[in-house]
Amino acid sequence: MNAAALPTSNWTADDVAKTMIGPSNMVPRIERVGLASPLPGYDLWDMWPVQLLSGDVAQFGGWILWCILSTPCGPDPDERHHSARIRLMSEQHGVWRDHGNAFPDHLNPGSREWAGSAIFDEENSLLTLYFTAAGIGGEEAITFAQRIFSAATKIHCKNSTISPGAWSMPVECFVSDDRQYLKVGRDEGRPGFIKGFRDPAYFRDPSGNREFLLFTGSLKQSESPWNGCIGLAARNFGETAWSLFPPLVSADGLNNELERPHIVWHNANYYLFWSTQRSMFAHDGPNGPNGLYGMVSDQILGPYRPINGCGLVAANPDDAPMQSYSWWVNSDLSVQGFVDLIDAGVNDVQDTAEWRRGHFGGVPAPRFHIVLDGDRAWVA
Repeated sequence: MNAAALPTSNWTADDVAKTMIGPSNMVPRIERVGLASPLPGYDLWDMWPVQLLSGDVAQFGGWILWCILSTPCGPDPDERHHSARIRLMSEQHGVWRDHGNAFPDHLNPGSREWAGSAIFDEENSLLTLYFTAAGIGGEEAITFAQRIFSAATKIHCKNSTISPGAWSMPVECFVSDDRQYLKVGRDEGRPGFIKGFRDPAYFRDPSGNREFLLFTGSLKQSESPWNGCIGLAARNFGETAWSLFPPLVSADGLNNELERPHIVWHNANYYLFWSTQRSMFAHDGPNGPNGLYGMVSDQILGPYRPINGCGLVAANPDDAPMQSYSWWVNSDLSVQGFVDLIDAGVNDVQDTAEWRRGHFGGVPAPRFHIVLDGDRAWVA
């Protein structure tokens, strides 16, 4: 199919204006009591499981291997993005083990590592990690430059001991065409309102022979500051080169960033999920809560329809609107996020490092489940 002819589905202000929040689409309330860090002394946030080519979560001797952004706790948790590393941790029934940074210090072509996805080929014991290289290696001042890379390693598991081998040198998967997608270099965006070319998420189409990488993008031709989109690249299975496709979803004029997009195949439908925050919606239009959003289609390339008519799948409670974020939906419809700002309402926020440190969770959030039925979704 001619990539240039593919349609882009739109997520619009009319869709978001239909948003209603109730018990059926509310993330369970998270209580500070009982929260414990699986890695004391470190902030942990965006996380994703190692998956099989089928999309199911891989098992290593009964353990799930997770990739998690991490950094040593500092005075201000907002600064964590400036030193983020991808860490490997395994989990079984709530018990965690740490395997250290995924990459050696010299491997990342950027100045730090941001989110992505990971695929394990059981036949070859090969783990491929798709990730965002943020910044430029060796830069003196932090920038928001973003590029998408992959690297691979052999993973061995014996007696429940998980042993990664040496990594291949990272290869840039594809570059922005700077025509459909904004090329996010050193000067694009600002803290709190950055632009996107990041968060690669792998998906192999079960009804065909193609592989896809979704990513958080920004529309080059937009006239609006709120120009977020979900980008797409594709290749035939077994090939190495990716081809850049038009955006899968556009939120032009509505929202600045549709973060960590990923697809779950369920009951012959493609469910496309992403996370966004209230502050990322256009100031002159309707907005939604910090939440998990999604669209659905019976074809991988769309057209996509907003789940529940508005896009909202699950929102934080009204009295804890920032309690969790950055959700990943697994094939069993369990949902994993991280604890963001706990015990904090909208009117409680103070713009100080001390306040943020006192309220930042920085640990994996309790998992919850969703139910999918055609165009509808709700929290189980």
